[in-house]
Amino acid sequence: MNFSEVFIRRPIATSLLMGALALVGIATYALLPVAPLPQVDFPTIQVSAQLAGASADTIASTVAAPLERRFGEIAGVTQMSSVSVLGSTNITLQFDLSRNIDAAAQDVQAAITAAGHQLPTTLTSPPTYRKVNPADSPILILAAHSDTLPLTTVDDFADTVVAQQISQINGVAQVIIGGEQKPAVRVQVDPAKLETRGLTLEDVRQVLAVANTDASKGSINSDRQSFTIAANDQLVNADEYNDIIIAYRNGSPIRVRDVGHAEAGPQDVNIAALTGDKPAVILLVFKQPGANVIDTVDQIKAAMPSIAAVIPPGMHIDTLVDRTQTIRASVQDVEFTLALSIFLVVMVILLFLRNFWATLIPSITVPLALLGAAAAMYLLGFSLDNLSLMALTLSVGFVVDDAIVVVENIYRHVEEGSSPMEAALKGAREIGFTVLSISISLIAVFIPLLLMGGIIGRLFREFALTVTAAIIVSIVVSLTLTPMMGSRFLRRASERHGRLHNVIERDARGVLGDGGPHCGLVRLHPEGIFSDAGHGPDHRPFRGRARRFSRRDEAPTARARAAYRARSRR
Repeated sequence: MNFSEVFIRRPIATSLLMGALALVGIATYALLPVAPLPQVDFPTIQVSAQLAGASADTIASTVAAPLERRFGEIAGVTQMSSVSVLGSTNITLQFDLSRNIDAAAQDVQAAITAAGHQLPTTLTSPPTYRKVNPADSPILILAAHSDTLPLTTVDDFADTVVAQQISQINGVAQVIIGGEQKPAVRVQVDPAKLETRGLTLEDVRQVLAVANTDASKGSINSDRQSFTIAANDQLVNADEYNDIIIAYRNGSPIRVRDVGHAEAGPQDVNIAALTGDKPAVILLVFKQPGANVIDTVDQIKAAMPSIAAVIPPGMHIDTLVDRTQTIRASVQDVEFTLALSIFLVVMVILLFLRNFWATLIPSITVPLALLGAAAAMYLLGFSLDNLSLMALTLSVGFVVDDAIVVVENIYRHVEEGSSPMEAALKGAREIGFTVLSISISLIAVFIPLLLMGGIIGRLFREFALTVTAAIIVSIVVSLTLTPMMGSRFLRRASERHGRLHNVIERDARGVLGDGGPHCGLVRLHPEGIFSDAGHGPDHRPFRGRARRFSRRDEAPTARARAAYRARSRR
């Protein structure tokens, strides 16, 4: 059975099939996401909780500890760590690589619910969780600052305008604000003045909490109509806090201004960010899994003019870190290496085959195999990264071997006198199983990478599958398109060759003769070298060093044979 015969006898169908493969590869290559390394999802969940005003020790003992006890009961947790600071705690849970992150998130939510009765009732915000990738760094870092506006105003626009509009761009997962300076009103009191009036800090806190409420006052109901009182006790300006009455002493009210003063400022004075030597608000942009990092950053930069139009004129947004610069340079370098390797392979083929069609036919295999591998990468959800591009570069040397073997075997039959069609049918039938066995042996080399576990195994899985896909496409092309083109374009080469051919193809003929019409022929034999320069059947082995001779040198050759016979008799 000759698998290639169907394709050899149907050149148009074969050409259309390979053309479709090329078009699919070109289309999918443009859709492949670009990343520095293969996308490896680490099943990691981060839980956050806040208790305003509580010290780090209080947060660790009353908030983090009950949650950690519940999280320790979840199956598959390999590592758990927590960081407690003033007013908040962050607990990071890392699960086994085989654990499904969605199922783990459900278990985390159940553990938070179970620990709810052990947590303080005065939590500023209940515990929340989100899926994170500890190895995923921000693709873009922006700095918002202003020389004329207060930093709290800059933070307000950065949070409500800039971050939200960037988050709406395709490919952006989330935008985290660093050095956050949310506006707040801080009331500073003098403990000595409180003591003289018989008051404590807790008395002030309770009064401030009651006086500043964002709730309606109620409603006015009548027989026919009902009105809601929309007024509330929420205070916005710092001066309004100074008029709050804390208590009454001797029939006189004691206000905040009597024991201290209120001032506008940031919510947390212990957090700050700088760009150069200027205070700023930092925006950390993270991409979605599988998103094209270069395309995402380009969309963000394209949206910056429209964002700048809706922020105050004195506010500026600068780019601090653009991770795509190194990614672009790395991908471009690998792509150049890939193109250079293809060019060198083609030049080597041309150097040794010295035939245009014999060089062109296997050279077509390389781009087709790479485009087919790109289509397979798209179906498998891979990305264009350093490892996948390295796999494509490495596979250039693999995929061209199959086509060269097929072309060489077909060309051998052409040189023996067979027609190109007969040579293609015969050569493809003879070499088909060999090509298949060679390719399977190459694929077997990458099986250990496919079976490797852990993080390293997940990283190199994309590398191994990309090379495997390129080799499989190479088998198909070598057994279909290559013999078909050989049956149409290969012709027997001319008998006359140039000096380069003689240098490369040096053999017994090249050593002993110059290829001219008067050159003697040489036959090799285990007992020595037979010379056909003379005539007649008496051709004895010629022992000794081979040298160039021709029929013009028949007399010296005859003397050499006579000397050999004399030595043989002795």
